[in-house]
Amino acid sequence: MIYTVGIKTLIPKTEFAQCNIEDVARYCETKKVLGVDTETEGFDFTCKKMIMFQIGDEENQFIIDTRFISLEPIRHILESKNIIKILHNAKFDYKFIKTTSNIKLECVYDTFLTERVLNCGKDGMKYGLKDVCKKYLNVEINKEVRNQFINLEGHPFKADQIVYGAKDVEYLVGIREHQLPLIDKYKLNNVVDLENEVVLSFADIECNGLDLDTEQWKTLDEINNNEATALQLNLDEILIENHKLQKFVAKYVQADMFTPIEELRKVNVKWTSPKQVLEVFQCLVPDLDNVNGKAMYKHRFSYEIIDTYVKYKEAMKLCTSYGHKFFDNLAGDNRIHTNFHQILDTGRVSSSKPNMQQIPADNRFRNCFTAPIGWSFVSADYSSQELNVIAFGSKDPVWLKALEEGQDLHSTCAELVYGDEWLNAAEEDCVYMTKKLKCNCKQHKKLRTNVKTINFGLAYGMGPHKLSDTLNISVEGAKELIEKYFQAFPSIKGFLDKLGNFGKKYGYIKTFPPYNRRRWFTSWYPKIWDNKSASMQLGTIERASKNTPIQGASADMTKRALISMRDYIKEHDAPVKLVMTVHDQIDTICRNDYLETWTGDMKILMEMAANEIVTNRLLKAEVSVSNCWEK
Repeated sequence: MIYTVGIKTLIPKTEFAQCNIEDVARYCETKKVLGVDTETEGFDFTCKKMIMFQIGDEENQFIIDTRFISLEPIRHILESKNIIKILHNAKFDYKFIKTTSNIKLECVYDTFLTERVLNCGKDGMKYGLKDVCKKYLNVEINKEVRNQFINLEGHPFKADQIVYGAKDVEYLVGIREHQLPLIDKYKLNNVVDLENEVVLSFADIECNGLDLDTEQWKTLDEINNNEATALQLNLDEILIENHKLQKFVAKYVQADMFTPIEELRKVNVKWTSPKQVLEVFQCLVPDLDNVNGKAMYKHRFSYEIIDTYVKYKEAMKLCTSYGHKFFDNLAGDNRIHTNFHQILDTGRVSSSKPNMQQIPADNRFRNCFTAPIGWSFVSADYSSQELNVIAFGSKDPVWLKALEEGQDLHSTCAELVYGDEWLNAAEEDCVYMTKKLKCNCKQHKKLRTNVKTINFGLAYGMGPHKLSDTLNISVEGAKELIEKYFQAFPSIKGFLDKLGNFGKKYGYIKTFPPYNRRRWFTSWYPKIWDNKSASMQLGTIERASKNTPIQGASADMTKRALISMRDYIKEHDAPVKLVMTVHDQIDTICRNDYLETWTGDMKILMEMAANEIVTNRLLKAEVSVSNCWEK
């Protein structure tokens, strides 16, 4: 049965029954599971409003006209931790519920996120409500009705809009019933609960947004443009001086009466054109077939012009991605509100509009995001998060001892890999040799960098070719270095081999307990290892199987920390707001009179989350306070 709640003159006289908001509350109080949905006048929660709110189950659905009816009487239901609220893409609905009614949802089940957990890694999957309804209920939804709510303002709802809203609620209950057996079958209960809880934290971050110092950003943009221009001029000069590239230098330059002679270019190359740049570089490297990052990296140290071009491309990216165009991301409240994509194949998070995960780590950029007057940024990040996960998973005694005793792990590893070469490279005042700390010895720095690259590369399935490009050494040299590395650390090799073999054998890989997130490999099939032509697929599966548990476990603990922080803020009514997260770092703003309390408690919450997965308690968090965002 469909019930409408709103101004009677705006509700069409049809078969729909009418009731008041108190009737909705009485009905919902008796239920353990409810479907929830919203319709909004637009997609920007900072300047658009929720106009319809739907709640109910398979028997009864209530359609509330929120242009005229307050949701306050059902606040206790929406904020209850004992009544499950089912939504599809809960983050979207919650932001409008929060900004329109100041209600903070609790205990949600997101059919969209659950579907992503169930099918993580599978190609070609569609997760929209229309697709999921078709899959589980064999129901076709007419999403065109959704567009009828845009800019509806004070106009009455039509009958098909009311039915559309009611059916969305009804379908959500049915979808969940079909998903629950699959969750049990694949033992994904813990990770489904994790994602359904943390979605509210991500929504809070998106709601809160970040203040941007636009004047500071403009100044930085001007500096970046000047750097890019200088690098372009440098490219021209290098080309002119190279006798192999003279065909790209104009013999005559057409002048005019307005342009100073020194500004007239002699080079017939547009450095922003990959096609033209490739033609130039093929004169130096004939077998070069593109000028993307990987192709350039292996040649940049051999040719000054290629090295300068790489720097030019990096500078131009800063100008285009983080220049004036970045202001297009300012929302109606003049803040930056990113949009999180909560579940990638490994369980990590990405974001867009703008992509805050890729804001340059250079603090010149991050410092443009500021805290309000009377507030400060309080940020916490895990110290060597992925390395701790590897140490815990492999149980390597050297790594564990280094972490337990606070030694510099990369130097400790380098000593074992290089042996006498490391010992002989020590300078007179080497603090590593006396205290096992990171030193400033020139040769140690080089050897440490090599091993550090492998240490972090383990979390990304790095092979000899990637290591060769990164360290600018031969592939054979990279293979030899990796071999020496694994001779020094057989436990780590055994751990990674075990992960790789599991994925190749079963066609999926899991993250660490207690979450056991599962990633499927769609290119896998039974006895794939017997197919000689499948070596490329097997290689991809093996690398992903080594990478996913490490990155996934890291993502899981960061998400658990976000949940704990949101609960803490609400429970203590703390003057703290979640404003950003980037991989192993969580950023908040805190009122200055609460800083002492929050810095201590934030560290505790981060480490408690880590201890759920890395149970040896060696993974620690570091907390910093600043008036702006910092790396």
